[in-house]
Amino acid sequence: MSNIIECRSVSFSYNEGNNKTEVLKNLNFEIKSGETTAIIGQSGCGKSTLLNLMAGLDTPTEGDMLIDNINISKISETDRTELRAKNFGFVYQFHHLLNDFPALYNVALPLLIMGSDKNKALLKSKKILTNVGLENRLNHKPSELSGGERQRVAIARAMITEPACLLADEPTGNLDAANAAEVLELIIELNKNKTTALLIVTHDLSIANKMARTLTLFNSEIHET
Repeated sequence: MSNIIECRSVSFSYNEGNNKTEVLKNLNFEIKSGETTAIIGQSGCGKSTLLNLMAGLDTPTEGDMLIDNINISKISETDRTELRAKNFGFVYQFHHLLNDFPALYNVALPLLIMGSDKNKALLKSKKILTNVGLENRLNHKPSELSGGERQRVAIARAMITEPACLLADEPTGNLDAANAAEVLELIIELNKNKTTALLIVTHDLSIANKMARTLTLFNSEIHET
């Protein structure tokens, strides 16, 4: 399997006045196509910072972060944006849907932004919304959907571009236990029989245990368990 993400001796720090705060220190690991990985750690340990680095939203203070074998520190912000759009789908704790648009258009939006034909984009949107069990909610706006349904729309939107890697940051953190379990199973099911890598950032060990691989972030360093 090829590497989607490669982290080589990556460190990240920031300065506050004369004080240097080290968030991540000398991280080395790879994320391969098709594999499922959890990154766990206590709140404030740097999990979201690491996710931003892996997505090319930030660049390392030291070391190299490679996405699809391209060093993100050596390309322009425009090229990083294109690389991100090509390789990643994102699911967050909060759905970040556009309130004025129905589910069908929210999900189609990434394809429309990339210049896809409108009819083809909407047809693909309808298909993936059907796959996540929302075939009867195509024309409902986010305010007309439950919390679990909104997160399903967000997952469909993340998957519509057929990304190399799905990055999920606490994807069930804003849901009750029943909806959280359903959404997690949906994410795992959508990943089956695909080359898409699944990377979930979580503090929940029950979620991490469903992944094939777990990376623990502790004292600014990564440990594989």
